[in-house]
Amino acid sequence: MNERFIQEVLSYLPKKIPQTMRDFFYMALSKGLVGKKVYFDAEAKKDVSNEEALSQFLASKTLEGCSERTTKYYRATIQAALKMIQKSYLFISSSDIREYLSKIQEKGNAGKVTIDNVRRVISSFFSWLESEDYISKNPVRKIKKTKTGKRVKDTYSDETIELLREHAGSIRNLAIIDFLCSTGVRVGELVRLNRTDIDFEKRECIVTGKGNKQRKAYFDAMTKVHLQKYLQERKDEEDALFVSALSPYRRLQISGVEILLRRIGRDSGINNVYPHKFRRTLATKAIDKGMPIEQVQHLLGHSKIDTTLEYAMVDDSNVKISHKKFLE
Repeated sequence: MNERFIQEVLSYLPKKIPQTMRDFFYMALSKGLVGKKVYFDAEAKKDVSNEEALSQFLASKTLEGCSERTTKYYRATIQAALKMIQKSYLFISSSDIREYLSKIQEKGNAGKVTIDNVRRVISSFFSWLESEDYISKNPVRKIKKTKTGKRVKDTYSDETIELLREHAGSIRNLAIIDFLCSTGVRVGELVRLNRTDIDFEKRECIVTGKGNKQRKAYFDAMTKVHLQKYLQERKDEEDALFVSALSPYRRLQISGVEILLRRIGRDSGINNVYPHKFRRTLATKAIDKGMPIEQVQHLLGHSKIDTTLEYAMVDDSNVKISHKKFLE
């Protein structure tokens, strides 16, 4: 308890005070409290272990609507940090976290985007600890976001998509490719869809996105034809829209979609084929063709418009055309 008291006192020191002075104050307080015991008021929360704190944090993320995949990533990232730092969360400082981020960058040759993702996850954990009154201040707050720079991400060309369709290998795979192309849904949203979520007359469906938020997604006529043909050929009673290719037929999982797309890519002679690229392609095409960014945001189910802008890559030739149209 004394250590916790000392750390809380030090957290109120002005930021400009150098580390040498902080160390001096720490030693002075430690000596002054020798033989004494600090008691917190009755309403203060009892200290819990790193494992207990992490479990409670992950439970809160689950209640917020985070997927199992996301919570697993949070758990692995935070556990790795706590294991290497080897301190109770009560005593972890900004310096500890900076040193940890530096070590994993050197050891794993991790890129700036990866390092900033780790920083963001750790910050989320300590922000929760602060909000729950386990600690007085989030130590990650002092660590600035890593500047990653904007990177132009690839999209699928029309020719590439046609090649993928030609090498789909089955009506199910063809329907999946068409569905991803025309709706732009996340792969996690795709595998959660049921037959009853599809309205063929209106060519739309209800998808459940992040945070269990529902929205409408729309598909084109070709997707409708291939999807109906796939469902007509099905002999199972499974509710899922897409199921495994072999009996016993079960709901297709994210890993299953990723594997089949990689296989189709290899058969087509195309490298790096994965579900999320279809989503980025749709966003880019929508913006290039003049769809208002707010509508693209709604279509993709983004809570923040900045996220939509990161997904979309505006074609330079279209910018030049717009410049001539509006500014010359």
